[in-house]
Amino acid sequence: MLAAVRAKITVVGAGNVGATLAQRLAERNYADIVLVDIVEGLPQGKALDMLEAGPIVGYDSVVTGSNGYEETAGSDIVVITSGVARKPGMSRDDLVMTNARVIASVVRDVARRSPDSVLVMVTNPLDAMAQLAHAVSGFPRERVIGMAGVLDTARFRTFIARELDASIEDVDAYVLGGHGDTMVPLTRLSTVAGIPVAELIAPQRLESIVQRARDGGAEIVNLLKTGSAYYAPSAAAAQMVDAIHLDTRRILPCSVMLKGEFGIQGLFTGVPCQLGTGGLVEVVEVKLEPEERAALHRSANAVREVIELLDSRRSDIGGTVPPLGTGVLVGASTS
Repeated sequence: MLAAVRAKITVVGAGNVGATLAQRLAERNYADIVLVDIVEGLPQGKALDMLEAGPIVGYDSVVTGSNGYEETAGSDIVVITSGVARKPGMSRDDLVMTNARVIASVVRDVARRSPDSVLVMVTNPLDAMAQLAHAVSGFPRERVIGMAGVLDTARFRTFIARELDASIEDVDAYVLGGHGDTMVPLTRLSTVAGIPVAELIAPQRLESIVQRARDGGAEIVNLLKTGSAYYAPSAAAAQMVDAIHLDTRRILPCSVMLKGEFGIQGLFTGVPCQLGTGGLVEVVEVKLEPEERAALHRSANAVREVIELLDSRRSDIGGTVPPLGTGVLVGASTS
């Protein structure tokens, strides 16, 4: 009896985010998982531990650990979480260049062995690393997607739900823009059971919730002291993988290369995206108020500054890195 060929999903980086994501995906039981990391024994040990959990939890997913990329060949989806966190004394530019070298190397390896895969980027600075992966892989924009908005939106929804003692399932919200200080929570379109949050939460209090969502990652880092968030980031990446692998056509806020949508050309920016087989199905343009559109453009400009740094130092990244492009704001949006 011939066994059916299972889908293959690779997770690059066996740290907290990558390993937790691999566990979440294994438990979904819809694909075999390859966990890759340069630390000898780390991905193998974690993969074996997950494999041995299968009989208890009830999944047949085969989880393989590797220090190389041979086992990743033919992957349908590759999630890249590898990179370093900012350390004391490290400048923003140092962080950008360090992670750029890691991402460029990883993307070359996975793109060569899985040329038809969808890349889901998690490494920070997210939007810039996604743009670098797009340039290095040569993949169409549909197959390079950054995970940021799903996580930022989850944090925003959590804080709204806790403020109102409401079920999280009744809270709808969207966060657009770049991952970080320039994110754009759309409070105007955020609702609880269909009721606009502005009718339920006082303006000053709502603004403090927005700021807490912006600072969500830093708040966790400050509490942990020696680490950063990984439960919510891994859940966010898994939700994107679900939409792509299962072709659910869900609309999720993701970072993608824009081609004029929202008045932005040639930059990765967080916007509502419909995801399905093959990655991005379409960018969903919602009508923005002038101040929301201006905030989204400010966020895109912040991404452009990082891209300009990377473009000016492509020779320092290693290997051949095509021009990343610096993007433009193209005036009036069609939205």
